[in-house]
Amino acid sequence: MYHSVGDCSDDPYRITVTPDRLDAQLGWLRRRGLRGVSVAELLAARARGGGRDLVGLTFDDGYADFIEHALPRLRHWGCGATLFVLPGRLGGDNAWDPLGPRKPLLTADGIRYAAAEGIEIGSHGLTHVDLTKADDTALKAETADSRSLLSELISAPVSGFCYPYGTVDARAADAVRAAGYAYGCAIDPGPLTGPHALPRVHVGQRDTTVRLLLKTRLHRLRRRCATGV
Repeated sequence: MYHSVGDCSDDPYRITVTPDRLDAQLGWLRRRGLRGVSVAELLAARARGGGRDLVGLTFDDGYADFIEHALPRLRHWGCGATLFVLPGRLGGDNAWDPLGPRKPLLTADGIRYAAAEGIEIGSHGLTHVDLTKADDTALKAETADSRSLLSELISAPVSGFCYPYGTVDARAADAVRAAGYAYGCAIDPGPLTGPHALPRVHVGQRDTTVRLLLKTRLHRLRRRCATGV
């Protein structure tokens, strides 16, 4: 689970990795015989009984720096990824973060460019709200309406959803499933773990090769396996 790729000198939420750090992390994966792919590609491979050499890479929030800094590194290492964006904040910024610098988000053209480059586009909701606290109207807008808007934007189906803040409950997961998404990404969904509440591991600037190795091992111990995936 990545977010922004760029200058991390002012990063109170630790959501940013530098381009050089991302490059080193992707290189570490490839040297271990692993390849980063979109979540959709990973799930399809697992459904066929394969995918043991694949790692799903996700970039949350749809920051504009993805095009400048992340995409060239992904290309260099032959990796894919899933980019979760906010169709209700196109060309805006991370206004939901009370601390830290304002970071620009991708425009519609930027999202279409990423999709044309082979990046899977998924929904991060409409405006980045905690779905576990949303009323019925907001829940529909953040799930079903965001999927419709993104599908129209990229002229292709949208299969993946990512829960803002990683928070999910049964009601939110049911709304994502009812909206037609094939999968949903959380962080540590516990008993809800499954295709519509997949666990992920945060990757940040401090994650050197040693920390990455520890995180891959601890992930299997700390988080449930997603049955049916």
